[in-house]
Amino acid sequence: MTAIFRYSDPIIQRYPNVVGGILDVRGAQGGASQPELLERFAAEQRAVLARIGDTPLSQIESLAAWRSVFRSFGVDPTQIRSACEALLRRLTKQGDIPSINRLVDIGNLVSIRYGLPVAVVDTRALTGGITVRPAEGTEHFTNLGTTEVVNPDPGEVIFAGDAGLVFARRWCWRQSDQSAAREDTTRCVVTVEAHHAGGRRDVEAALADLQALFSAYTGGQQRADILTKDQPVFN
Repeated sequence: MTAIFRYSDPIIQRYPNVVGGILDVRGAQGGASQPELLERFAAEQRAVLARIGDTPLSQIESLAAWRSVFRSFGVDPTQIRSACEALLRRLTKQGDIPSINRLVDIGNLVSIRYGLPVAVVDTRALTGGITVRPAEGTEHFTNLGTTEVVNPDPGEVIFAGDAGLVFARRWCWRQSDQSAAREDTTRCVVTVEAHHAGGRRDVEAALADLQALFSAYTGGQQRADILTKDQPVFN
């Protein structure tokens, strides 16, 4: 049986506290976000701004843990931020996060609610399953909105398909152009991940919210699970 998503042995050995919530959605209906979803997204942004207040993002436990992970594979997290920290930085600096489409908006809503990176990965270009592993440096990555193909840095953590196509660089920094959820996306693998002490609790809550929001606004069939060092594979 092909694994839909898995953590490689080197990742589990180096990051034994990782917790991943994985949601496989098939037959989803994409498109622009409905007015109700847009209002819920806007309300969540207001609530998050009120909750954060003047707290530096570096002091939020979940984000601080991701900063440590980035440093561990040679990335300066004050220059290259996790996807969630980048979202929250935009929100606190500019006051809002724009709507992209209903799939992305759902992911972003849950991401800022829990302070965790959420990736909504379109699987059309995927060969086999997604493996979270250290890069060899020969894999291929196309940045969102471009056609230029680059190689990841050896040792950085990537989401990669079986054919060496990179779906995300620097673990949760940026997705590839091929993996971006678009208005015509019907199948996606959604991930929410944590490394902090309360990660299991937060990932479980975030995954439940993702399931409810996808059911309400995109439909489709769902399968979900929680991955840890003791269960690192989602089939």
